[in-house]
Amino acid sequence: MNLKGRDFLTLKDFTKEEILYLLDLAAQYKEKKKRGIPTDTAHGKNIALIFEKTSTRTRCAFEVAAHDLGIGTTYLDPSASQIGKKESIADTARVLTRMYEGIEYRGFGQKIVEELARYADVPVWNGLTNEYHPTQMLADMLTIREHFGKLEGLKLVYLGDARYNMGNSYMVTCAKLGMNFVACAPENYFPDAALIGECERYAEESSGTITLTENITVGTRDADVICTDVWVSMGEPDEVWEERIRDLTPYKVTKDVMENAGSRAVFLHCLPSFHDLGTGIGKEIYEKYGIEDMEVTDEVFESPESLVFDEAENRMHTIKAVIAATMGMV
Repeated sequence: MNLKGRDFLTLKDFTKEEILYLLDLAAQYKEKKKRGIPTDTAHGKNIALIFEKTSTRTRCAFEVAAHDLGIGTTYLDPSASQIGKKESIADTARVLTRMYEGIEYRGFGQKIVEELARYADVPVWNGLTNEYHPTQMLADMLTIREHFGKLEGLKLVYLGDARYNMGNSYMVTCAKLGMNFVACAPENYFPDAALIGECERYAEESSGTITLTENITVGTRDADVICTDVWVSMGEPDEVWEERIRDLTPYKVTKDVMENAGSRAVFLHCLPSFHDLGTGIGKEIYEKYGIEDMEVTDEVFESPESLVFDEAENRMHTIKAVIAATMGMV
């Protein structure tokens, strides 16, 4: 499998076999990491990490993965980068191409990372956009496969706002891998109709399914994996909190939801999560609306069924696989 020079912008661009190859490679890197086997074969190479949206897990995963591979990193936060402000995206891509062997972008519109890729002569990796989060998908699929021993045929249910990067990406990934995807949300929170149609074609090829439902009991029954995400994303105005809390509270992941799914069901969340009052935003929401959690209860988050920290660790192993494969190191 040769992925050298490929961009990693959305899993729509990859076949089932290519996705599974990246998962296998990530598993190999994870095993070597656990056994203390060095993988630092890329000394002298460097990558740029552009973060218009900050992140704990994505930054740490890219920096540790690169370090383990022997690669140097330059972190560009919103105040350190002129992308789209004093310097066009096209010019930024062509400048960074002369200095780096790879470019990661985490920020807003998918069109930005696609334009970076269009003008860059090195691999460009999507660390998150409003529309897609492909590195998170690899981490989640590796976590699910580690737990169940397989992916094909499993039922994955996403509860909450399915219109953006996580809902979109789960639907794409499950459709590619022959899994049964369910978006469980109010109808006006379903993914875009055009993307649904595209994923239905992927699912037809892979023997997967796509289901959209407002019925929580039906949607989560016999699920293998229950997923959710925060209800308000970075960059959205504070005014949307009240609307989201009103619309999405019925779709909170609770003990009842997990019991309805069944005894084998596990819980995933890409983090950060508002499951208690341990965050500044959590405390603000409690003061305004009197609720102690949002998209998931603390009882579920801290339960044995919760694989969220395995999932977080796997960000690093899967990102390492993406870097190595697209830079031609394997």
